[in-house]
Amino acid sequence: MKRNEIARLLPGVFQRALDGGPLLALLDVMEALHAPSEAALADLSALFHPLRAPERFVPFLARWVDLGVPVTTGLGRTRELVAAAVELSRWRGTARGLLLFLRTATGREDFVIEEQVPGANGRPRPFHLRVRAPAELAAHRPMVEAIIEREKPAYVTYELLFEQPTPGAS
Repeated sequence: MKRNEIARLLPGVFQRALDGGPLLALLDVMEALHAPSEAALADLSALFHPLRAPERFVPFLARWVDLGVPVTTGLGRTRELVAAAVELSRWRGTARGLLLFLRTATGREDFVIEEQVPGANGRPRPFHLRVRAPAELAAHRPMVEAIIEREKPAYVTYELLFEQPTPGAS
């Protein structure tokens, strides 16, 4: 608030005493004390926008939208995950949701999820997934595994393979 705005809020007896004495100096101090808070409030929406929020605030936003996975692929990927949180939540527990989460967290499109994985007898293993990830992401194995554990249904088992992508696979 500016000095004159603060002065209007004062009782009448104080307003009449605003002739340049110590009360004006006190109002200047009050104006200076309000300035940082007013600057923060003026751009409050930027604080909650994942692509514009300060770096130190992005992990808080990720926890706030319940991402719960330590993203090791960079702050930009964390920002993208927070921005996609509604869509990720909508598809949680499905192959589509798992694929969306993996792609958003890594920036890679060449993940493959196989839902009909043959067992030792040649028949599909019930409640089992095979996730094929790009070999370049092997260093991020803990993050990829955490994403799979989080996004798959609790009763589903999985295997994770890191390999070179097959041209034309999706």
